[in-house]
Amino acid sequence: MNLDVIYVKMSTKGRYALTTMMYLANHYSDEKYISLKEISDSEGISFKYLEKIVNNLNKNNYLDVQRGNNGGYKLKKKPEEYVIGDILRVSEGNLAPIECLTKNSNCFNKNDCKMCYFWKGLYDQINNYVDSITLKDLINGGKNE
Repeated sequence: MNLDVIYVKMSTKGRYALTTMMYLANHYSDEKYISLKEISDSEGISFKYLEKIVNNLNKNNYLDVQRGNNGGYKLKKKPEEYVIGDILRVSEGNLAPIECLTKNSNCFNKNDCKMCYFWKGLYDQINNYVDSITLKDLINGGKNE
């Protein structure tokens, strides 16, 4: 077993939510609504799966929706106002690397665990990192503009 590598896995829900938000951020200045079909075709995401992801983002007040022929989706706020950590948490839920750090954990050894500080430290690093980056940072490739 290789202990040199720790993977924090994101599901397709989180990755595709971020991809969708980035797509909309890239078209933010257009002031137009983007159809799900356009996003689906452009990003190679199943239309049905994208519907679920966008419904969740919309339910959490991240998107502005317009129905009808020229309908679609656009960001409700400016790209720099969206924190990546928030998008991932809305899509993934908790970003904890292990179950015992979640609120509803049934960990019987939590108070005596000798590794808890390590996992808590990793969790804090993950949250600090994803909370330090905005959609605008991502669409700029990490370059400040």
